[in-house]
Amino acid sequence: MIKNKDTAKKTAELLLQIKAIKLSPEEPYIWASGWKSPIYCDNRVSLSYPPVRVYLKEQMAKIVEDEFGKPDVIAGVATGAIAIGVLVAQELGVPFVYVRPEPKKHGRKNQIEGVLESGQNVVVIEDLISTGKSSLAAVEALKEAGATVKGMVAIFSYGFEVAAQNFKDQNVNLSTLSNYEILLEQALDSQYISQKELSLLRDWRSNPGEWNP
Repeated sequence: MIKNKDTAKKTAELLLQIKAIKLSPEEPYIWASGWKSPIYCDNRVSLSYPPVRVYLKEQMAKIVEDEFGKPDVIAGVATGAIAIGVLVAQELGVPFVYVRPEPKKHGRKNQIEGVLESGQNVVVIEDLISTGKSSLAAVEALKEAGATVKGMVAIFSYGFEVAAQNFKDQNVNLSTLSNYEILLEQALDSQYISQKELSLLRDWRSNPGEWNP
């Protein structure tokens, strides 16, 4: 869910400017799933641009406080959201932990790294939402550790219906700085894409598994 369209458009513009998001409807990327995709998103690129990472940090921290109140702990989803999660935790002045996709195979075999006590209120930070499965697996790990998960804040979402349904099924509140539809609006306004490309990009989102330009 988007709370502030101006923030969403500015986030989209910044991610396009620094090429954290690349649009290529005529020569699509191939995802690990085998899907052909006209968009490639790597929000970790923002970490190399101090003004951009500061903006993302401040806006995400604001959403956390406005939507969920100040939590006891911020949790980042490994690996993409570890750095931005630390920045948000620093902005809020609260502890930070991160959640691995699965427990380590050696040592203490932790899945959650850092200090988390049962009963603490946690807000989860993500960089990107596609289907939401890995994000929700992190939420489940936190709950199993006794945390009260208030919700999740992510930088960007593709806005797939399957993700919305997955979050609804798990009763997890999700807020994002920006999303695919607002990205397309901004890309057209800024002349990153043409009207024809806009049509191709919208077609992909409606059926990404079968899309072929």
